[in-house]
Amino acid sequence: MYEGCPNTTRVDELIRCDRRMKIREIALKLEIPKSTVHEIVHDTLGYRKVSARWVPKMLTEDHKLQRVEISQHLLQRCQQDNGDEDTTHIGVGPGGDFQANNNLFDN
Repeated sequence: MYEGCPNTTRVDELIRCDRRMKIREIALKLEIPKSTVHEIVHDTLGYRKVSARWVPKMLTEDHKLQRVEISQHLLQRCQQDNGDEDTTHIGVGPGGDFQANNNLFDN
């Protein structure tokens, strides 16, 4: 998988066996510096900690593009005239009654 870099392969195998393992523990087991393990885990393998477990970063180029498109769509909605049906939203007023809002971010 990671030809020419046995440490990367060994670190990946340890993480796959125990996703709760800490960088310090990996460094002690493999007898390599913590800074090297940190670089392999974060930069080379692309893992990050979530709820005390190592998980691969899953944001692909398609995900990034989708986020940009959604953000642009929301920005266009904000810039539309207030009379446009597409920007009218129903919200709850201070007295608990429903009110129509023409501004997307008033809710």
